[in-house]
Amino acid sequence: MDLRVDNSADAAVERRRAVEATRQARIFNTRQRVMGLDLKALEQQVAERKEREEMEAQRERTFDLLRVNQDQVLMQQLHEEEERKSESNRDLIHYRAIRQRAEDTRDADLNFDRQRARGLSIPVPNSELGPASMQVFQGEGLGDKEKRRAQMEQTERVLRAQREQSEQLQRKNTHRELLKGRELVQQDLRAVQLDTLEEECKRAACIALSNYHLAQAAERAEKERNEQMRKEDEDMAEVRHMVTSDILTERPEAAQREGGRVEGSVGGPKVLTDRWRGMGPEQLSAIHKQREEQRLERERLREIDKQRDKAWDLQRMTVTREAEEEERRATELQKEKRTEMDRHNEQLAREQRQHQQYLSKQLYTNKPTAKFFDQFNRSSR
Repeated sequence: MDLRVDNSADAAVERRRAVEATRQARIFNTRQRVMGLDLKALEQQVAERKEREEMEAQRERTFDLLRVNQDQVLMQQLHEEEERKSESNRDLIHYRAIRQRAEDTRDADLNFDRQRARGLSIPVPNSELGPASMQVFQGEGLGDKEKRRAQMEQTERVLRAQREQSEQLQRKNTHRELLKGRELVQQDLRAVQLDTLEEECKRAACIALSNYHLAQAAERAEKERNEQMRKEDEDMAEVRHMVTSDILTERPEAAQREGGRVEGSVGGPKVLTDRWRGMGPEQLSAIHKQREEQRLERERLREIDKQRDKAWDLQRMTVTREAEEEERRATELQKEKRTEMDRHNEQLAREQRQHQQYLSKQLYTNKPTAKFFDQFNRSSR
């Protein structure tokens, strides 16, 4: 007997394999794993955007059709309005031509010949005449010639008055223009006269200024001449005084005078420099003695300054020597610190090398191969 083979287990295995392959394709996809893309969400966004753009385009097309229809309706309304206006104007013209004729008005006898209306060869029955068809009424038409003549005379008087008024206005304007021209001529003459007077005033002012300058020049020349004469007189007086004064007689007594007590000064004999001829031996010896005393005092002060400078130099040398000694000690201490640090760094380097040798030669001796890494990420679980 042929028994039915149960393939459910194989189908389940194949289904699990297909699901696993789909899962691996989704999980091991570098782009999705790194960037975190959601394709379904992106496709949905693209579809929504396309649908939104299509709806906007459809709305724009609908608005365009609506605008075109509104424009057509507006043009149709304008055309109908123009036709209604034209029809109304034609009806109004037809009504005026039939119902509002000029010969049917009450005052038609003033615009048309009354005799022509009376002498019609074909009589019109009263039944065909309307209320506005009456041409002549009872009591009218009497004294038309006198009225027309009076109207013509009145019109002529009005025209004559208007012409006289116009002529009078023209005469007034002409007179006003003549007065204005005469005033302008008088203003021009007055301006010419003022210009002439201004020129004469300027000329007179220039002449007066020239005369003033000449008078000042003459006065200055006279002052200079008087000043020159005064200087010459003073020079002659000074020469005369110098010739007759004591400066040329060489009297020693004339160079000294007794000075009294004056505020802010010391009393005693004063020397007149313009008469002094020189010092005597006593004065010269006193001056030499005072000069020698000043020299000795200056030597003493110079020696004191030298002693003080030597003391300062010695102090500066001491301070400098101490500073150099301190700097030398600091340098030696720094050198010792650097040597100690070098020894410590060398010890650390030696320990680091020993640790690296231990790691590379004793601890990490079994290096993994490519087969070791290939066993990972083989399944999505």
